[in-house]
Amino acid sequence: MMQSALDFACVIDRAGLDALIAALHRAGYDVLGPQVEDGAIGYAPLVDGSALPVGLRDETAPGAYRLSQTDSPALFDYTVGPQGAKRELFPPRHVLWHGLRDGADFSIEPEPVDVRPTALFGVRACELAAIAIQDRVFMGGDFIDSAYAARRSALFVVAINCGRASGTCFCVSMHTGPRATSGYDLALTEICEPGRHEFVLETGSERGAALVAHVPHRVATDADLAAAGAAVARAAAMQVRAMPPDAESVLKANLEHPRWAETAKRCLSCTNCTLVCPTCFCSTVEDVAELGGARIERERRWDSCFTLDFSYIHGGSVRRDPAARYRQWLTHKLAHWHDQFGSSGCTGCGRCIAWCPAGIDIVEEVAAIRESSAIVEGPAGGS
Repeated sequence: MMQSALDFACVIDRAGLDALIAALHRAGYDVLGPQVEDGAIGYAPLVDGSALPVGLRDETAPGAYRLSQTDSPALFDYTVGPQGAKRELFPPRHVLWHGLRDGADFSIEPEPVDVRPTALFGVRACELAAIAIQDRVFMGGDFIDSAYAARRSALFVVAINCGRASGTCFCVSMHTGPRATSGYDLALTEICEPGRHEFVLETGSERGAALVAHVPHRVATDADLAAAGAAVARAAAMQVRAMPPDAESVLKANLEHPRWAETAKRCLSCTNCTLVCPTCFCSTVEDVAELGGARIERERRWDSCFTLDFSYIHGGSVRRDPAARYRQWLTHKLAHWHDQFGSSGCTGCGRCIAWCPAGIDIVEEVAAIRESSAIVEGPAGGS
């Protein structure tokens, strides 16, 4: 009998994983889990465990992401793909309201939010940290985004503790992984060894504990917990990147550093980094009308501080060139986010490094500014 929803650990096998997915469906959740789409790992509807990426491993480097097939039966040997939980809670496009014309009359109605209970299966620790950050952005102030709040309350999270790290991971230095410590309903650690393929399952909420009661399992032993801990430790030891601990103060003290202009020569302002970032929340609105003029919709869609129009005010854009826009993104993410939300806006997932076509590495950029320790007079990027 489970005594607490927050400290119970058990072990399930491969069949138990399918039983867990089935239990989520029976509980009324739309289950989304990691699957291969267009050569990358992404979330898609998950019927059972047969669609999970068996033996696939991601190989990442600055400007590079590849999936390779191995002989391992492991289901979670990858780290993160280009998109994560942000798409489900803060979708790329969202209709805010619609207007209808009826003769000379015109009415505006809020667009109802279609929210279904959703279970995200396979959420990494860096993703959980990103969700917590976006919770503060959308629900932590005086003005709450009701659509985000509705989706968030309907979300069930099954986390996966990492057993390996990719070449662009640096969550250890951001204190966000590779082990999930909060924000989940259930957390799995895959143990894939010769002659053994099991999962240590930990509960993080009452509803998570209630679900486990319907899944065949055995109580975890000290040896099981040690094996799970060793897997996470291996992932931590594999990381080759580390964000300097004083990134906030370094960037705030070097707003006019020449490195901004140097990096801007490589930056394409393509917005890839902001699109794959799990915490970026910039958006814009546009009105979309039917050709006949009978209906109009106001739509919120993702935007990026790298676009010229993002900082447009009457008279022109505030940040006219790539250097100013890149500095805005990086200093906000790693420095001024602390002033707004009390934490860094980076969780160390490394997506922006892997998916930057120019291979710009934010860890390398901060380290380069830090090592020079220069405060240079004069404008940076014409801002």
